Amino acid sequence: MINSMTGYGESQGELNGITYTVEIKSVNNRYFKTNVRLPETAAFLEEDIGKLLRKNLSRGTVAYVLRPKGVSANVLFDIDEKALQVYMEKLGRVVSSADIKCPINIGGLLELPGIVQPILPDEETAEEIKKMVLSITQEAIDQLKQMRAAEGAALAADLDSYCDAIKQDLERIRARTEIVLEEYQRKLKRRIDELLADAKLKLDEETLAREVAVFADRSDISEEIARLDSHLGQFAESCRTNAQAGRRLDFISQEMLREANTIASKASDSEITRCVVDIKCQIDRIKEQVQNIE
Repeated sequence: MINSMTGYGESQGELNGITYTVEIKSVNNRYFKTNVRLPETAAFLEEDIGKLLRKNLSRGTVAYVLRPKGVSANVLFDIDEKALQVYMEKLGRVVSSADIKCPINIGGLLELPGIVQPILPDEETAEEIKKMVLSITQEAIDQLKQMRAAEGAALAADLDSYCDAIKQDLERIRARTEIVLEEYQRKLKRRIDELLADAKLKLDEETLAREVAVFADRSDISEEIARLDSHLGQFAESCRTNAQAGRRLDFISQEMLREANTIASKASDSEITRCVVDIKCQIDRIKEQVQNIE
């Protein structure tokens, strides 16, 4: 069954008094794109998280956020006191030599390069964090996949209804093709009889048959009807059997539109044209919905 590309998942876990919360959101994209946001103390996990996301998801823009809560300040960062003291001494000499009455802003000094540095966990702690974060990440991914599957089921129902409507119009067109040929033959014969009546000439039946045969060959849409019907079967089969059928369904819908356009260009009957317009409307709906499929 097909999956949507839109979903949301969330999970959390606790380690050493710190609560880690993972949020994952995904939206439509022709390709697979990730945006991973991590605190500096967990930046070493970016590659592992990216691999886990790619392993579970194939298409869409995926936004990943990891938020630690309950973290004390001395665990998050450290201040290089020696570097800060050097900055203050140099600024103090500048202020005194230039006779400037300006207090030194400690807050501003903390923003200078090298003053505030993140504290990276040791190897053992990093391994514990990695194990726990990847575990809750998988839980969040599973939630997201469940939502994508539920939305995919709703999309499949909509697509089935559109395909059924196309099949009904195809049946009308198929039933109309023979009638169109007979009507053309009657109209052509009547028109020629009217033109030849004054000259008291009789229409050659062989000539009429030849003209009807030329019209039948030029307006024959049986092949296009068969191909469009085949595309509908392939479309339905892909929806049932392929969870990541988005690109394939997009291609099939383009081929469906191609056949519908050919039928419209070859048909010379207003009722068939109306049916083709309805078919193209349904295909447009299909193409729009397919953009949401993984």
